[in-house]
Amino acid sequence: MTADELSRLAAELGLEVVGAAPAEPYARTEREIEERRQRGLFADMRFTMTRTETSCHPERFFDGARSVISAAWCYFAPAPELGLDEGRLPRYAWDDSYRELRSRLDALGRRLGGKYRVLVDSNDHVDREGAVRAGVGFYGKNTMVITRSHGSWVVLGTLVSEAEIEPSPPLELDCGSCRLCIDACPTGALDEPGVLDSTKCLSYWTQAPEPIPEEYRRDLGASVYGCDICQEVCPWNRGIEKRRRQSTVEASATPAVSLRDWLTGDGEQLVRELERLYVPRKDARWLRRNALVAAGNVGSSNLVDAVGELADGEDPMLRDTARWALDRIAERT
Repeated sequence: MTADELSRLAAELGLEVVGAAPAEPYARTEREIEERRQRGLFADMRFTMTRTETSCHPERFFDGARSVISAAWCYFAPAPELGLDEGRLPRYAWDDSYRELRSRLDALGRRLGGKYRVLVDSNDHVDREGAVRAGVGFYGKNTMVITRSHGSWVVLGTLVSEAEIEPSPPLELDCGSCRLCIDACPTGALDEPGVLDSTKCLSYWTQAPEPIPEEYRRDLGASVYGCDICQEVCPWNRGIEKRRRQSTVEASATPAVSLRDWLTGDGEQLVRELERLYVPRKDARWLRRNALVAAGNVGSSNLVDAVGELADGEDPMLRDTARWALDRIAERT
């Protein structure tokens, strides 16, 4: 199949950005992962970094694997203003964009025929490297894959197929001298361009199974999960409102959450509602921790009772964070 034929077929299935590359080892990526692990840049993250013998070897997924087909799915939607005592979610978490992409890649695999495997949000494959090799995007200085049409407001997915697909040319693009994401990161997590220091990354700390260091709490602002700062300032992401398709999920999107609900609601139900997100050990206490930090940064005095209950609780991690939040609320109000 030619690259043009693949693009036409993908477009029929609603996939706008698609490319293909041979199913070959990601030798350089494997070396970089090991080097960054040795430097401690991954903190306690596992994901694709845990088993590079799998995640960097698409040729091993099944006998006869020939092509790595990469696709990007734009999830951008305009951000509404936050209401009183609301916390912010990152755009990719407003809805399950991975589900949409997974379904379409599965349909593409069936249309191509033969053996195939779909990998979306999977620890078994480094989707970013597949996307760069397939010409879907290029590595930005914020370590994200940037597409020509939708910037970095995309989730990535992969279809490994036994079909032989003409390779797509790589994008001969880069960030040039721009360093807006580096300068905008409040914690210096991107000070080495193209390399993320997870120990300083706000998004990492909202997902880490340990207390958020006090020196990073104020920088989180209203965020209760993830961080979009480096994407908000990226020039490649400007004007996306005109280039994106009309989203079918905006009506059901959840850009903000009630801080009170996160502080006082049923923990099991809260985790179920956010099943699409990574929550350490599916334990709601980590989400409550994030809500406490947001309450301290942007919450009103209406939340003092809910925060105070956790400040007097038995959980030492939540108790410490809640007392910090009470001090912040008092300081601001």
